[in-house]
Amino acid sequence: MIAEGRDDAALALAARRGEDRAFTELMRRHKGPLYRFIRANLGDAHEAHDLLQDAFVAAWAGLASYDAKRPFGAWLRRIALNKCRDWARKRRVRQFFFGAASLDDPGARAVRQSEPEANDLEPRLARLETAIAALPSGLKEPLILTALDGLSHAEAGALLGLSAKAVEVRVYRARKALEASGAAAPDPDSSKI
Repeated sequence: MIAEGRDDAALALAARRGEDRAFTELMRRHKGPLYRFIRANLGDAHEAHDLLQDAFVAAWAGLASYDAKRPFGAWLRRIALNKCRDWARKRRVRQFFFGAASLDDPGARAVRQSEPEANDLEPRLARLETAIAALPSGLKEPLILTALDGLSHAEAGALLGLSAKAVEVRVYRARKALEASGAAAPDPDSSKI
């Protein structure tokens, strides 16, 4: 059977039985959205590529634990979220012992600063990405899942182990924090809560 014609659950089952092409198709289907999810969590494109690979390796190793009754994409995001949390913990430890300066690549920063900006959108997006990455995980994760990944509050809540209302409140607080930092424009719908 051709891998492209099967749904994610069937592909996961085939991959579990040793069909490498099935897992390759799953990676092809999910790598774009998963990369955007990881990058939004980290705020670092290079690290996001590394963690994307780590997430797929962990998914391959954990295929036996995948429940075919649940969406494969949500299962992958849970794995990626755990990888992002691990990365953040390791970063905090490195910052504590070595200081923040040793974590930044000065060469990459110099290249970014020397590139001419095509328009005003690039620096604004960079500020927003940095501000999102700086949010506490309790606010950042619901915001990314709903605003960037397009999940409903209930879907994000199921992934994070929260109620839909808790997700709604955290998204509201995240948006307010971004507004306060000057990285985002005020949300016209924020008066709902």
